[in-house]
Amino acid sequence: MKLAEFNSADPARAAQTLRPCIDVNRWVDAVTAGRPFASKDALLAWASQAANPFTPAEVESAMAHHPRIGERPTAATTEASMSRSEQAGVDPADTALAEALARGNRDYEEKFGRVFLIRAAGRTAPQILQALNERLTNSHAEEDTIVAQQLREIAVLRLEGLITE
Repeated sequence: MKLAEFNSADPARAAQTLRPCIDVNRWVDAVTAGRPFASKDALLAWASQAANPFTPAEVESAMAHHPRIGERPTAATTEASMSRSEQAGVDPADTALAEALARGNRDYEEKFGRVFLIRAAGRTAPQILQALNERLTNSHAEEDTIVAQQLREIAVLRLEGLITE
């Protein structure tokens, strides 16, 4: 969608455009209410700070939409398509790496009670595995902060791909 179209869309349509980025009502409402944006950069800057910080309930709700690293969603939704694209660097053909990621995912879920989340776009599978192993040493409080930041980065990255000048 072009920025001018997003700026002039009725609030419901603008919100619908934003939801695949992150389904956090306060973020969607804040970005929608911030219109019109003079440029895509202004939109992205606003979105990177909107609804900051996310509440624990917002993080938990948004996390429900994220697959495990190394698992590609098969649904035909915009969000599933974005996730598949973001995980392009995770090659399922590398069996040893896929097994290490699966093991790391299980360890992470056991410790933190949720899926491991990282902005996968632009990262290779070994980089993701390294980050996963490093984050397993975090406390719950440290990890809560990191997950909220990763959600925000993913949302802004997705928004960047949806809106054109």
